[in-house]
Amino acid sequence: METSLQPGAQWPAASPANFATTTPHPPLTRVQKILLPLGMVLFDWLFWQETGGVNMLVFMLFIVVAQLVLLPRVAAVRRSGYFWLAVVGTVFSGAMMAVYGSGAAALACWASVLLLLGYVNQPHLKLVLYAALTATNSVAQAWLRVLRGLRTPRHGGAGVRRGWFYGRLLVVPLVILGAFHLLFAVANSEYDRISGRALAVLGNWLARLIPDISLAHLLFVAVGFVLVAGVLVAVPVYVFADHESRFGEFIRRQRDRVASFGVRRPDFRLQTRRALDLRKEFYAAAAVFGLVNLLLLVVNAIDIRWLWFGFEPAPGFNLMQFVHEGTYVLIFSILLAMGIVLWFFRRNLNFYQPGLPWLRGGATVWVVQNAVLAVSVGLRNYYYILHCGVAYKRIGVCFFLLLVFFGLGTVLLKIWQRRSAYSLVRLNALAVYAVLLMLAAGNWEVWMAKYNLQPRFRSIDIGFLLTMPDRVLPTLQARRAVLNQVPQLTADTEYGTYQVVGAAEAQHRLDVALANARAAYAAPSDWQSFTWVDYQAGHQLRSHE
Repeated sequence: METSLQPGAQWPAASPANFATTTPHPPLTRVQKILLPLGMVLFDWLFWQETGGVNMLVFMLFIVVAQLVLLPRVAAVRRSGYFWLAVVGTVFSGAMMAVYGSGAAALACWASVLLLLGYVNQPHLKLVLYAALTATNSVAQAWLRVLRGLRTPRHGGAGVRRGWFYGRLLVVPLVILGAFHLLFAVANSEYDRISGRALAVLGNWLARLIPDISLAHLLFVAVGFVLVAGVLVAVPVYVFADHESRFGEFIRRQRDRVASFGVRRPDFRLQTRRALDLRKEFYAAAAVFGLVNLLLLVVNAIDIRWLWFGFEPAPGFNLMQFVHEGTYVLIFSILLAMGIVLWFFRRNLNFYQPGLPWLRGGATVWVVQNAVLAVSVGLRNYYYILHCGVAYKRIGVCFFLLLVFFGLGTVLLKIWQRRSAYSLVRLNALAVYAVLLMLAAGNWEVWMAKYNLQPRFRSIDIGFLLTMPDRVLPTLQARRAVLNQVPQLTADTEYGTYQVVGAAEAQHRLDVALANARAAYAAPSDWQSFTWVDYQAGHQLRSHE
């Protein structure tokens, strides 16, 4: 097992920024009492019956400003680079939601919020995953902390205080009941249908009592309360920070000693046995690296000769199967190779001086050969894009390969700098977060449509293009002539298979989609759901009507 911090080093005590006292249930501060109802009103105003757009940017700015206001003047949080990275990521992903409103941007927003709350809760954290888990744990408890902090009205009688007590007592069972209801509704369609009818009846009854408030709206406000409470009230979560404190950036040599008459003396027999075990482990590692290097050399030689120069698929060659099967197997091979390197370089084999130069050399050659294998995977993906077009998975493979190359680079750091597995996980988790922000910054659907609508392709999946967001339709309208030039047009069926459609049918489907999009863009809409690309698409569709 890899060693942790230096002997005697202690992990700094966490200091949650949003607590003024150390009591079990500290009361809300004055700022929190102001921001909590303000955040609930803002959440309801921004998101009720709205899609993602500018509202996400406004809410992300509210979260960032609230954290900066609630932080004490002198805090470890303000000195944490990870905290400021999460701040920048939160604002950036919110801006990308205002521009594109894509699912990747929404995912980046909520991931950034979790990281922000996690680093506020435990500013000494470094692992991205632990920060997200810390924030999730805190958010799950914060709304209960707020409810427990509520006080009975001072100017009420015994009946008012009794009603206040039982009202608070019923909140927790109702929230748990709602959570299980959502789970059962997702898992059982018949239960969803029956419960939907029952809730509709209950909602109609409440609508007669309170004309402007529906049951769904009340549930939405409750969700907003849970979310805003989790943002504003940090419940200290130490378990992940304590676990991370056991790990260090670099591997330390482990020495086995025994005590004799109060003096620690080396046990030479134990050291001799350990040395023999280390030699055996070196022989095993040398055999693995040597044999697999030879095997990988053969595979890379075949790929370089076949794929790297002048590859052209023969008529009838199943390029889709070739890419899918080969890509997944090669990616698994690369990940397995990285795992084997981590295993052999996990402990004292990093300090075995007689064979360390040879071991490092063999492992480095293996990492380089895996990088060559990753290039072959990229070429397979490129040939598929070149002959069949772009799809979401192809873009995903490109970004995954970026992470693979970064991961192989960190493996080299581990080999030559004796870095720990914790260090590699930390660096690669940051790389994953950076890739998520890069995905949020792309107008991928429009770019895919522009690339796929080329007459040089033998087949175009028009059904796939028409399932994209409406912002893609101006591109389809501008290049609709390509649909009459492509030999084959396909679309999905309700059974998950492909069917061939004629050019006239494809044009008709496009006309229907354009008409629906024009009607949707012409309808009055609120500013909360506004996105820049939708504004541009609506303007283009109206100008070419």
